Amino acid sequence: MGNTAPDAHCSRKSCKAPAEWALVWNNPKLHTPDRRKVWVACDEHRDYLANFLDLRGFLRETVPMAEFEG
Repeated sequence: MGNTAPDAHCSRKSCKAPAEWALVWNNPKLHTPDRRKVWVACDEHRDYLANFLDLRGFLRETVPMAEFEG
């Protein structure tokens, strides 16, 4: 999951909506502290994907795609 191209679509399964948000995360059990992975989300699925990551302690930040420098 995760595509940060300008024409990226939401990382939620089967969603083809344009990505509006970058959800920056890492799994501390697998990744070094400086490693960052990105899922992208449309407005509708932002909270769903952010909650999924946050419940696991993975979410680091949520950034509008227009401001994301990945």
